[in-house]
Amino acid sequence: MHTMRRSAALLALSVGTVASLPALAADELHYNQIALRAEVSQEVARDLMIVTLYTEEQNTDPAKLAADVSTTMNKALAQAKQVKDITLRQGSRNSYPIYDTKGQKITGWRERAELRLESSDFAALSKLTGELLTDLKMGGMDFAIATPTRKASEDALLKDAVTAFKARAQLATDALGGKGYKIVNLNLNSNGYPQPFMRAPMMMKAAGMDSAPVTPEVEAGTSQVSMTADGSIEVLMTP
Repeated sequence: MHTMRRSAALLALSVGTVASLPALAADELHYNQIALRAEVSQEVARDLMIVTLYTEEQNTDPAKLAADVSTTMNKALAQAKQVKDITLRQGSRNSYPIYDTKGQKITGWRERAELRLESSDFAALSKLTGELLTDLKMGGMDFAIATPTRKASEDALLKDAVTAFKARAQLATDALGGKGYKIVNLNLNSNGYPQPFMRAPMMMKAAGMDSAPVTPEVEAGTSQVSMTADGSIEVLMTP
């Protein structure tokens, strides 16, 4: 008798569990979900000037060659350190052998060393560059967006992107005849912050050929940067 009651109780529990599965599955389903994308953009000034200068020499004596290159670079570094708001970075320095016409015997050595200058003060860096070109050669001139400027523009664009996404969500809700919506997920991504914008070294070629320092004219320009908001919403429909 007790065995039959226990079996009936287990059967009732099993039936109850099975009956609850459809309701659980229904709760997990999400209806009226819509994927949306909004994008905002703005022009941001390239406010960081980057100049790469170098010296390249050759000699049959590698020790003397290294000393000559070091002397030239040390002089340039000392001169650059006198100018305020200039960030100095020593770039690559490489030496390699020079072979005879048959490519079998080493006839000398060549060495190249780079100096990288960065500043948001274009006038000061342009003037310094013209002076340093007396002893160094131009490797390249780049323009980029400084880190503080990039962060400020990202913060502003983030707010605009969220506002644009919410406006599009409301538009979609109204189009479907819904009475409200909730954001299911939202991803924000920035795009368009460029790598340094390369300028041709020919802009300053005249300075290297003239004994008097030449201050180059520069124009950094702008870059268009954007922020995208990708996500999905769930629209609450009117019964």
